[in-house]
Amino acid sequence: MQRDPAALRAALEDLEQRHLRRVRRVPPRDAVNFCSNDYLGLSAHPEVVQAFADAVMKYGVGSGASHLVTGHSSAHQMLEEAVAAFTGREKALVFSTGYMANMGVIGALADQKAAIVSDKLNHASLIDGSRLSGAKVSRYRHADSDHATEQLAAIDPEVKSRLLVTDGVFSMDGDLAPLPELALAARRANAWLVVDDAHAFGVVGATGRGSCEHFGLSSDDVPVLVGTFGKAFGTFGAFVAGDADLIDYLVQKARPYIYTTALPPAVVAATFAALEVAQRDSWRRERVLAHARRVHGVLGLPGTSVSPIVPIILRDEARALAASRELEARGFLVSAIRPPTVPAGTSRLRVTLSATHEESQVDALITAIAEVRQTDVRQGESRPLETDE
Repeated sequence: MQRDPAALRAALEDLEQRHLRRVRRVPPRDAVNFCSNDYLGLSAHPEVVQAFADAVMKYGVGSGASHLVTGHSSAHQMLEEAVAAFTGREKALVFSTGYMANMGVIGALADQKAAIVSDKLNHASLIDGSRLSGAKVSRYRHADSDHATEQLAAIDPEVKSRLLVTDGVFSMDGDLAPLPELALAARRANAWLVVDDAHAFGVVGATGRGSCEHFGLSSDDVPVLVGTFGKAFGTFGAFVAGDADLIDYLVQKARPYIYTTALPPAVVAATFAALEVAQRDSWRRERVLAHARRVHGVLGLPGTSVSPIVPIILRDEARALAASRELEARGFLVSAIRPPTVPAGTSRLRVTLSATHEESQVDALITAIAEVRQTDVRQGESRPLETDE
């Protein structure tokens, strides 16, 4: 982009004309939120809030430095040990954001001499981490383990560092990656399997331990596990979990970890409390998944529902935006997701459920969506409502 105000305006006008311009806004407080990632409803849980408040009084509002200077507190250490135990790994490392966790782990394990095989619908942080590593990147068809296997087999035998990278639950479709098949392919190719389980951690699996638990996979099968705290646990930050040598290596080499101020200890303490509540209140996980199954089933959507994410494909960008506006007029916040977040021709409403939703609210949403889908919502002008994730 040239340094020309007119060129910037023209680019923005082009996005507007194609219904792809993103807009930030403060949503109305009286609308029922069906686009949050607060799956277990823990962001405002009294115990989580109290843990945050108590830690603020003890530690202050910030950590003051990076982990390797003076920012690593006893609160960080406790959370890392708790996450390691929860995920069944030897150690865990807390990052300030999920984006940084993915950038850090890929950048540490791959360089210009490496090869990365990546699902086409991976999260932007995995895509950007792979690109910025300088490695040779190939992308396989979404959730196609055979195609991934072919691409791994095509890597030059001289390449020593190999990564197979995937989401556990895909953020825009809510579907699971074929992890057992990918784990086998990675093992045969002597590649690191990196799984970003941000949207599974806390809700998927018999006890909410994520995609690995759902499939019965061990740390040997999935040696690099990434997760976030800003989804099901309602706080902020992220982690990478694995064996002790991997975590120590990341401490030495993961630049987004080394050169970033550590998470505020109050956020860390709140996350520790959220982890305890999530394990104790299993009904939260059961409830949110039951809500998702109900929305999916009553609306007759294709496939199966395995996560709190329910996509309703409308294909056309203008139609998705207008449908989002119409739902808000009826009292429901539902994001309109458009390219480049999703492939062209797959613009959609992205419904996300929470344990805090009442059954009556879910039923009312289903009725509203059914009515909106039957209406030509493309009539008239539409305006952007939500920023894509």
